[in-house]
Amino acid sequence: MLPIDPHADRSRRAWVDCPRCADNRGCVHCAGPRACTEHWRYLLAHRGRRLQLQCPTCAHLWEHDTGFGYTPRRHRR
Repeated sequence: MLPIDPHADRSRRAWVDCPRCADNRGCVHCAGPRACTEHWRYLLAHRGRRLQLQCPTCAHLWEHDTGFGYTPRRHRR
């Protein structure tokens, strides 16, 4: 298992499903409209709509595309 990134900060969090451990599966709070106090992810960095995350439970690192915000457009010739 990877260690938690040394730049990870509990105050920078995101509520996104972890693709590896899915520790929030079956959580009543995660299924509801409010943010769960247990199943959050470290938000390490972001570039536009892409988030770099790490799960505090299994230490998995991944990039998540939120689908919101800036979308690069191809230039027409």
